Amino acid sequence: MSQITIQCRLVASESSRHQLWKLMAELNTPLINELLRQVSQHPEFETWRQKGKHPTSIVKELYQPLKTDPRFIGQPGRFYASAITLVNYIYKSWFALMKRSQFQLEGKIRWLEMLNSDVELVETSGISLDSLRIKAAEVLAQLTPLNTAETQSTNLKKAKKRKKSQTSDSDRGLSKNLFEAYGNTEDNLTRCAISYLLKNGCKINDKEEDAEKFAQRRRKIKIQIERLREQLETRIPKGRDLTDAKWLGTLVVATQDVPTNETEAKSWQDSLLRQSNKVPFPVVYETNEDMTWFKNQFGRICVKFNGLSEHSFQVYCDSRQLHWFKRFLEDQQIKKNSKNQHSSSLFTLRSGRIAWQEEEGKGDPWKVNHLTLYCSVDTRLWTTEGTNQVKEEKAEEIAKTITNTKAKGDLNEKQQAHIKRKNSTLDRINNPFPRPTKPLYKGQSHILVGVSLGLEKPATVAIVDGTTGKVLTYCSIRQLLGENYKLLNRQRQQKHYLSHQRQVAQTLAAPNQFGESELGEYIDRLLAKEIIAIAQTYSAGSIVLPKLDNMREQVQSEIQAKAEQKSELLEVQKQYAKQYRVSVHQWSYGRLISIVQSQAAKTGIVIEESKHPIRGSPQEKAKELAMAAYYSRKIN
Repeated sequence: MSQITIQCRLVASESSRHQLWKLMAELNTPLINELLRQVSQHPEFETWRQKGKHPTSIVKELYQPLKTDPRFIGQPGRFYASAITLVNYIYKSWFALMKRSQFQLEGKIRWLEMLNSDVELVETSGISLDSLRIKAAEVLAQLTPLNTAETQSTNLKKAKKRKKSQTSDSDRGLSKNLFEAYGNTEDNLTRCAISYLLKNGCKINDKEEDAEKFAQRRRKIKIQIERLREQLETRIPKGRDLTDAKWLGTLVVATQDVPTNETEAKSWQDSLLRQSNKVPFPVVYETNEDMTWFKNQFGRICVKFNGLSEHSFQVYCDSRQLHWFKRFLEDQQIKKNSKNQHSSSLFTLRSGRIAWQEEEGKGDPWKVNHLTLYCSVDTRLWTTEGTNQVKEEKAEEIAKTITNTKAKGDLNEKQQAHIKRKNSTLDRINNPFPRPTKPLYKGQSHILVGVSLGLEKPATVAIVDGTTGKVLTYCSIRQLLGENYKLLNRQRQQKHYLSHQRQVAQTLAAPNQFGESELGEYIDRLLAKEIIAIAQTYSAGSIVLPKLDNMREQVQSEIQAKAEQKSELLEVQKQYAKQYRVSVHQWSYGRLISIVQSQAAKTGIVIEESKHPIRGSPQEKAKELAMAAYYSRKIN
């Protein structure tokens, strides 16, 4: 992905900020809240939830009667379009999350049905426990790969140190095969044998089962199922309550009535403790020509927005991002001076979003909070070479559209006008904007940079040759940061201090929302810069980043592995794991990945994603990550 997001602060007169706040807080946000509510009450809502998506046209249909509603009249046309876009985006994300939760719930329920004690399995199968173990061994022999014996012999010492409930990567493939075999067979005895294997980590357990521990295990699964069901039932997008009307209503009810049960009492408590968003929804400008750039009498870059043309906003940004805003101004001036002989589809700016950023203080909200403009830019459009690349892609897409339309035959007036517009666009695309020349980055596709993440070592890099599987070099977190490695320890000390302060505040029932410094983000930028530099040094074709889906399991396995090295006693391991979490804390992996992606987009390095390995050292994980991405290419 070659697009990144930059931001700046917008400064305007008090009257302009007041007018914009009224439009966004009193008209646009209530419209979004109403659309969110109507979508959740639609008769097809449950069907969409099961599918994991909704028809985007439904939001526009629900909006049609609302555009004449007195509560929402008086907004610029762009604000109405923004409301539709935001509601579609919110529900697209929400339905995807719900589908994933539903999939997890179905898997947990299926596992709970399969999870039976040895006594229950013996009763169901009608044979003795020893006979069941023999049958389980037969099933295991049928599904175990031929090279399992070699793998187990080489990893025998490591296997002794693992907990029995933890499986290796090869065992995960075996468990998947066992689950499939369970669903494909109707034989009761085979199913009991598979259930026995799965609950014992794909192994034969010669020891007698602990009934108490098994009961705790089943209870843990039931609690997970209850939590997933609660998420699926209650977490529907509710919008933003800027007036605190719901909070005040709940407060009145809670002070006057007595809850009928614990569930109702908890819902009141959750509602009162929930921190509502105090700023309105942002306004999205999806087309770059909805924003007009110019310079004021002091030479500062300013911007006007479609629908708010009587108000102008001054751009205040970091010097590192100023060149982007100068480019926005240049692009529009060139297009205007050439009498629209250039296409806006080659503007460096792609889209924008106005948002209020919440600040502390007393007074009117448009005075306390400040405005921020987020701009999406295509980094390829900065240079001539990148622009030519984009131009070819768009020209091919337009030519394909024209060909498909003409193939229909007997075109009506609208279709002919559509073809005429496309041809006009194609002519303007072939007249690109003047850009500086910079050779495109060309890496070797078989050289990959794998970046593994961890708790103690936030990032470890392995440069791998995919064709041979050979590692060219490793880079630890100390090598990546160099002289700045001391900042990592300073940041951990700060987090530890804030954690202690938060605990003291919670004990005293005092406010415990302590802000953190930007040291962590600075370290992430240093890491990203060095990772990009290493990729360029070795002419890597791509950087492989881990998916964060299993990051919690990854962190937990790292803690558990360290705890097992300290002692074989379970209580000692738990105490060590607790102390280790407090001393090290978790890293903001999502922020680090986002910064690496942004820096790679500017350079032109491809980003790939792969599932993060659970076992092994940080170096081994980084290598496996890169090789998994390389093999995935071949499969695809």
